[in-house]
Amino acid sequence: MKIGDQVRFLSETGGGKVAGFQGKNIVLVEDEDGFQIPTAINEVVVVDTDDYSTARIVENKLGKSQPGDVPALSHDQRSVKAMLRDGADEIAQEADEDDPSDREVAFRLPVQERKGGNALSVYLAFVPVDIKEVTDTRFETYLVNDSNYYFHYTYMAAEGNSWTLRAHGELEPNTKLFVEEFGRDVLNELGKVAVQLIAYKTDKSFILKPLLEARFRVDPVKFYKLHTFQANDFFEQPALLYDIVVNDVPARPLVIDAKRLKQQMFAPNTSDAPDQSAVTEADSYVRRYEQPGKKGNPFAMKKRGDDDIVVVDLHAEALLDSTAGMQPIDILNYQMKTFRDTLAEYAGKKGRKIVFIHGKGEGVLRHAIINELHYRYKQYAYQDASFQEYGYGATQVTIK
Repeated sequence: MKIGDQVRFLSETGGGKVAGFQGKNIVLVEDEDGFQIPTAINEVVVVDTDDYSTARIVENKLGKSQPGDVPALSHDQRSVKAMLRDGADEIAQEADEDDPSDREVAFRLPVQERKGGNALSVYLAFVPVDIKEVTDTRFETYLVNDSNYYFHYTYMAAEGNSWTLRAHGELEPNTKLFVEEFGRDVLNELGKVAVQLIAYKTDKSFILKPLLEARFRVDPVKFYKLHTFQANDFFEQPALLYDIVVNDVPARPLVIDAKRLKQQMFAPNTSDAPDQSAVTEADSYVRRYEQPGKKGNPFAMKKRGDDDIVVVDLHAEALLDSTAGMQPIDILNYQMKTFRDTLAEYAGKKGRKIVFIHGKGEGVLRHAIINELHYRYKQYAYQDASFQEYGYGATQVTIK
């Protein structure tokens, strides 16, 4: 059996032409509509074999002779060899155009699924090309799909409110996909990135998943620090991973509507005292650095020379184990409560310096802190904290 043979099926009606082979036991049978059907080789039988003999080629070229016809050589004194030579190019071209072995194999092996993979888990990863030269190396961006679903993805970055598409395509199940390589010259362009995902399966029915969108603020300063990149399950080298969705739970990065928040902050009939209902709700969440049942300072201390500097990270992901179910105003109230509690704890320690890390972002948290320092804590001095030690987005307060 070879490519081009006419075959028919033994166990069912129909048949076609042999278009190719997959391994030793599978033959691709092309039917009259052009579809290639993978079939066990012992389930088909050859019914007609193409004849590539010299006589057959000459017969196809000159036409079949009929009884009583004058032999073709009487009209053309060229030898068979000459006729074959003159028509070889045309015959070869026709053979090339119709050669089934040149056609693309349409057969696709089914996806190998793993247990527990029907819960979506997808990550955005930044991997340094040379971790030993972290201050000079370039970086690679990957999408990691730790589930049994396919995804159509778009990867975008923004400057202000203007978004730019950086990559899009299909992400296969249980794979990591290289998206792009970039250098430090474009880090500022990646200050805000977004990933959108549509989940589906191609070869079977599946449970419909919601459309996913995750936005992240990528701090360029992190790409200069070795400890930013951590060991992980997906890469041999350390990487910086952002959760897009984990076990079907979408990531909820802090995205605040500045105008709406401003209206709520400066609404009439409000006092300087914090909203008790908001504080009560915020108190129901456990801070990451607190130990239940124990009292003490939950904030990190950092030495610098002879002075003790209190460093308080006000990012939501640093204060809370989870922000699921919280509105932006709830998160802000919790951050401001942490800010006030810290100042109250060190109110009697004159000269103590406290660094609040609030990040750049939309600037909402920073404006709320500065507003408090202007009107509630006028006696305290404040300034931007050291960029070299804390990066952008940190304010240092000195107790007076």
